[in-house]
Amino acid sequence: MEELTRRTVLAGTGTLVAAFAASAGNAASPAAKPDLKGKSILITGTSSGFGRVGALLYARLGAQVFATMRNLPRPEADELRKIAKDEKLDITVLPLDVRSEAQVNATIAQAEKLAGGALDVLVNNAGVVFGGPVEVHDMEAAQFAFDTNVFGPLRTMRAALPAMRARKSGVIVNISSQQGRFVMAGGGLYAPTKFALEAMSEQLAYEVAPHGIEVLIIEPGGYPTSVGINRARYQNELAARIPERHASGYAEQVARLKAPPPDPARVAAAMAASPMGRSDPIDIPNAIAEVLAMTPGSRPLRRAVHPVSRPQEPINEVSRQVQLKLAEGSPNGVWVKAVLD
Repeated sequence: MEELTRRTVLAGTGTLVAAFAASAGNAASPAAKPDLKGKSILITGTSSGFGRVGALLYARLGAQVFATMRNLPRPEADELRKIAKDEKLDITVLPLDVRSEAQVNATIAQAEKLAGGALDVLVNNAGVVFGGPVEVHDMEAAQFAFDTNVFGPLRTMRAALPAMRARKSGVIVNISSQQGRFVMAGGGLYAPTKFALEAMSEQLAYEVAPHGIEVLIIEPGGYPTSVGINRARYQNELAARIPERHASGYAEQVARLKAPPPDPARVAAAMAASPMGRSDPIDIPNAIAEVLAMTPGSRPLRRAVHPVSRPQEPINEVSRQVQLKLAEGSPNGVWVKAVLD
């Protein structure tokens, strides 16, 4: 009997079809650009950072892109539309706050209608970051962090999956973090939200494998994006609410929460002088495009992305081995093996 792999699983559901790239089972070569023509991709959080550069990259590779962001209208949306018009890119900007289930459902339904069916790819990129000791995070901060970083992707996946399952194909990409696999003291609730996203994504990957759907977890290291400016705003708001009975135990950490937003020019100079300065946010969408270019059934569950720092890779491998061992003899072990092998 043929050994069960994810490729044979997907073939059994009828989804082992032509790959994004011509190569059989491998990503497009570094010299060749992945061909995303005919693919519909919806991305959350495209006002800046990985989401914005990703929307442009996928569209330049031929995809039909639905670039979503909250609080429309806004200048970032106008700028994206102008670039799309000037370059004749297929980018549609749609309103989407991942914390609103009604808006998530409405926007994904609209995108599916415009795409003529199920989305080919859903990229959950929207996220928030702010640090500080766990004790000083009140329920407002906790709800905001988990509602955006965990419940937001859950909402979008639940909205997109029925059509993907009916078509028996699709790729869900969840942007996690190095801190979805290890913890840094003083990191607040960011790592807990990313740990939760990692677990939810992996479990989903096992459950949707029989439906011909794949899940990709992207784990970026540190990158120079606008996250620092937003982080400072969220931390200032939190610091203003911390009761003294909680703040008194962490005077230095709380003082850092009150620091003003960083000057973008100074941040850029500091980044250029550090090892992280060799990183470019385009690395993330490039990695996603590379994986999308692989034959269905051969894509990895996780991809660590950073030119210098990828400390989570050994953790990923140990986790993979443990999961495979635990799956032995399990009724659902066949799907674990199909995804991880």
